[in-house]
Amino acid sequence: MRLNPPQRAAVEYTDGPLLVLAGAGSGKTHVIAEKIAHLIARKNMAPDKIGAITFTNKAAREMRERVARLVKGPTAAELTVATFHALGLKIAQTEHAKMGLKRGFSVFDADDSAAIVKDLAPAAAKPDALYALRSLISNAKSSGLTSEQAADAARSAREREAADIYARYQKRLAAFNAVDFDDLIRLPLALLETDAEVRSAWQERLRYLLVDECQDTNLAQYRLLKALAGGRGAFTCVGDDDQSIYAWRGANPGNLDELARDYPALKVIKLEQNYRCSGRILRAANALIAHNPHVHEKRLWSEHGEGVPIRVLACRDDEHEAERVAADIAHQQQLTKAPWNEFAVLYRGNHQSRPVEKALRALRVPYQLTGGTAFFERTEVKDVLAYLRLLVNPDDDAAFLRVANVPRREIGTTTLEKLGELAQSRHVSMLHAAHSDAALKLLAPRPAAALAGFASMIGELTSAMRKMSAAELVEEIVRRSGYEAHVRAETKDESLRARRLENIAELGQWFRAMGRNGGRAGDLAAQLALLTNADRDESENAVRLMTLHSAKGLEFSFVYLIGVEQGTLPHESSIAEGRIDEERRLFYVGITRAKERLCLAHAQRSRRYGEILANEPSRFLAELPQADLHWDGRDAEQDSQVKRETAAAHIARLAQMFAQ
Repeated sequence: MRLNPPQRAAVEYTDGPLLVLAGAGSGKTHVIAEKIAHLIARKNMAPDKIGAITFTNKAAREMRERVARLVKGPTAAELTVATFHALGLKIAQTEHAKMGLKRGFSVFDADDSAAIVKDLAPAAAKPDALYALRSLISNAKSSGLTSEQAADAARSAREREAADIYARYQKRLAAFNAVDFDDLIRLPLALLETDAEVRSAWQERLRYLLVDECQDTNLAQYRLLKALAGGRGAFTCVGDDDQSIYAWRGANPGNLDELARDYPALKVIKLEQNYRCSGRILRAANALIAHNPHVHEKRLWSEHGEGVPIRVLACRDDEHEAERVAADIAHQQQLTKAPWNEFAVLYRGNHQSRPVEKALRALRVPYQLTGGTAFFERTEVKDVLAYLRLLVNPDDDAAFLRVANVPRREIGTTTLEKLGELAQSRHVSMLHAAHSDAALKLLAPRPAAALAGFASMIGELTSAMRKMSAAELVEEIVRRSGYEAHVRAETKDESLRARRLENIAELGQWFRAMGRNGGRAGDLAAQLALLTNADRDESENAVRLMTLHSAKGLEFSFVYLIGVEQGTLPHESSIAEGRIDEERRLFYVGITRAKERLCLAHAQRSRRYGEILANEPSRFLAELPQADLHWDGRDAEQDSQVKRETAAAHIARLAQMFAQ
């Protein structure tokens, strides 16, 4: 893909801070990769002095691969291409002592953090209250606040309670020599902002920064960018305020405006040529987003043709909506012979997928659900992996904490807290401390015996590990720990119990397959920390079902957006709280995923809490250019033709099914 004039200007400008406002489908990833190649080839910048920051591991991998195709030799491997959290982890691992951490600290995931908050919260706290407390703590960290600063800023009883739990939560993390995901930004930020020597060293280490999806940065991430860039402002930030859809996790599109205030010499370049969508789809997107306020106006355009009208389906209820969408997918695939993975059904919430799944299954249309629980996130898989992590790395306190009492061994919270304090005071891991007589003397006889038994079992498994493959080790862990019996006793539902045991067996098969590729148990275990939902294999030739948030960054030839109703899109909570602008951006993201055909569907009735409620079409439909829409039911002749074609495709699909 050749560079158009604005893209080339963005690539070649290196005289100061630069903001690239990149509209949907305007080739921003291509521009970032080309700019990295330009810095190396034309500006003679050492690759290890360049840092590219993204928001997902998947985007980082794609960036690295693109740069590798543009520059020759091992140069791309020397670049720092990472997510904000991965960069924060790199800084923390280098500067751990100055952050009050010892080497080999653990990173707690969401489940680990939730368990601590639940333990610290009042015993009667309900799930919604626990979630709110965790959110308030996370929001404080995302703003770069310590627990003391959060307490000073508290304005309500709930915020004061969260600040108090935040303080105790941090003490618990310190006892376990651990950090959580928010700390991977907050702690490096605090160090860089207060230690001039460290700040200068990292500014020299990363001489030029490129930040993707800058509109999705929260306050702490933006401040981290400023701390690394310093006064010289050697950076290129790429973003699109029209695609900022993560306010619920602290993202602030206003950070794009802050750049101009913090860096008066900031140059702004707009990428407005869209390489994805048809003319009608772009006109609809432009008309919709024009209702939001803008500091920087932009209007997308394309050299593609007009394309077909955007279809609007008015359906009786969500089941009728799902049936019509499934039938149209089958019809369009029959007509165009397009791969199934060129079709996507998008929705506001995960619960909306269920009727669509049912309708697609009825037609035997293959589909892939994005946003469900990924295999490596399932409880039983994470438990077994935690055992394996602990065997490979005895200093992994997070893994120790996860499995010390799974299955139950009378090693409770009090026992773990005392053990954590002892380990911290002696600067050793919790597993190492568990082997000491001093730990056993701190405890009552029964938990002391349970802890000694657990430590002994881990020692035996560690010895066995040297003689086994990773797959064999998984089987040995399940057997010796009693985990299979634990699953059988804990899971009453027979089908769920079978699925959980199948997941454990599948984990062994995964290691067996990886082992055939030459991997050793230790090497394979080291990769586990890098596995996330975004790392799942999504190359399956199947219709994609996903939320609008999950669809960002993707594109499909055929897009079906369901639930385009008041109360769903825009969501009722956003209407009540006056957050319509972000809901409009979410709809804009959905529209601009479509390359050729876009279908918007809404249900006239829906069932909520056992009641049948009447729905109004989304206000956003009225904001679209009506000349580019075809409303089913308003053009009798065209409707009749569409029905005939859909019925023919449906019959052909049934004939295929019976012939198989």
